[in-house]
Amino acid sequence: MNRFVIVLATLAVWSGMASAQEKIAVPYTRFVLPNGLNVILHEDHTTALVSVNIWYNVGSGREKPGRTGFAHLFEHILFEGSENVPEGKFDEWLEAAGGNNNGSTNSDRTNYWENVPSNALELALFLESDRMGHLLGAMSPDKVDGQRDVVKNERRQSYENRPYGMAFLTLDSAMYAPDHPYSWPTIGSMEDLSAASFEDVVEFFRKYYVPSNASLSIAGDINPDETRRLVEHWFSDVAGGEGPAPIDAPVAFLRQEKRMVLEDRVQLPRIYMCWLTPPIYAPGDAEMDVVASVLARGKTSRLYRRLVYEMEIAQDVLAFQGSGSLSSQFCIISTARAGHELTEIESVIQEEIDRLAIEPPSAREVQRVVNQYEVSFLDRLERVGGFGGKGDQLNAYYTRTGNPDYFNEDLARYKAISPTDVRAAIQTFLHDRHVILSIVPRGKPELAAGKTTTD
Repeated sequence: MNRFVIVLATLAVWSGMASAQEKIAVPYTRFVLPNGLNVILHEDHTTALVSVNIWYNVGSGREKPGRTGFAHLFEHILFEGSENVPEGKFDEWLEAAGGNNNGSTNSDRTNYWENVPSNALELALFLESDRMGHLLGAMSPDKVDGQRDVVKNERRQSYENRPYGMAFLTLDSAMYAPDHPYSWPTIGSMEDLSAASFEDVVEFFRKYYVPSNASLSIAGDINPDETRRLVEHWFSDVAGGEGPAPIDAPVAFLRQEKRMVLEDRVQLPRIYMCWLTPPIYAPGDAEMDVVASVLARGKTSRLYRRLVYEMEIAQDVLAFQGSGSLSSQFCIISTARAGHELTEIESVIQEEIDRLAIEPPSAREVQRVVNQYEVSFLDRLERVGGFGGKGDQLNAYYTRTGNPDYFNEDLARYKAISPTDVRAAIQTFLHDRHVILSIVPRGKPELAAGKTTTD
C-alpha cells in the first residue's frame, strides 16, 4: 500500500470515528462531600492507570494589586510537604509507586494532578488530601522564603532574561485597566513577591484552598463505589470553609488603537497585534479559534504562506485565541526576517484580515480547520490523565459551565461554524481598537511598526 492510500485510509478512519461518535459518551458520577468538595468519577478500564486531578478556583485573577503572584507561589509551596508528608517525599513516594505529577497556574485556576497505577490510587488521594487539609502545620516563613526565591528566579529566566520574554506582561497591562484581574501577570511582580509576608500567604491559603473552592476528578481504572469510599475517608476530615464570592470584574474594553515599543536583547524585531475577544464558551470564542487557524496555523495558512513563503519577509507567524473566563485575547505574532520591517509585515497582516472581512474563507478551508480540531479533540479523549486528558477536562467543564460532561456541546461549537460565521467574527472583533507591540533590538526604536501612541 503506497503512502497516498495510507493517508486516505487514515482519514477515512477518523471520518468514521467522527460520524460514529455523533454523541460522545464520557459517563461520570458526581457527588459533594459535606465540607463542600465537589467530586467527579469517571470509569475507564482501557489501561490500569488512574488520574487524580484537582482544580482550585483560584488563579492570579483572585489576587489584588500589590499582592500578586500568590496563586503561582502556592503551586510551588504545595509540593514542599505537609504535616504527614515530609519535604521531598511527595515526589519520591509517587515515583516509587510508578506515578508522576505536575501542576499549573493561570488567571482563572490552579490545577494539580497525579497519574498513578490503579493500585496506587489511595496514595495519590492521601497526598492531595494532606496538602489540602494539613499544609499550614508544615509551612514556615523559611519555606515560603525559599519558594519565593524560586519563583523570582523563574520570573528572571522565563520573562526578564528571555528574548521577547516581557511581551505578554507588557500586553496584559496595556489591554486591561489596572483594576482588571487580567492586567497583572500570573508570575507576579518582583516587588509584590518581596513584600508578601508570611501572614499574607497563610491568609491566602485559608481563603482559597478549601474544599468548597475545589473540584476533584478521578478518571481511569477505578471501581466507583470503592473510590467514593476512599475519597470520603481521606477528604471528609478537611475543614470546609466558605469559599470566595464570584469575581466582580470590570468590563474589558479598549477605547482606541494603542501602539507600544519594547527594546530588548534580540536580533530581529517582532510584532504582536492583539484584540479583546469573547470569554471562553461565549458566542464568538470558537469562531475566533477558527479565524486563528485560517490566518496563521500551519504552513498552508494564509499569513504563513504569504509572509514566509511567497514574500519571504518574515521568519514566522502564528495566531491564537487565548480564552479566559472573564475575557479573551486574539493575537497575531510575527518575527521579521533580517532586512525587513515590521511596518511591512503589519500591512500584509491587515490586508489579509480586511480580505476575510469582505470575502469569507472557502467552505473547504473552514472544514479543514474544523476537521483538524475534531481530530485533536478526539485524540485528547484517548487519555485519562495529564493536562487536557479526560480527568482534567471534566474539572474544566464543571468549573466553567457547571456540567462535567460538556464534551458534545464543546465540539458542536466548532462543527457548526460556517464561512460566513468566520467573516462575521472578523468584522465584529478585529477592529482598529487593539494593541500593537513592537519588540526591537536595543537602541533601534525606529524599527517599530508605525507610530507609537499612548492611552
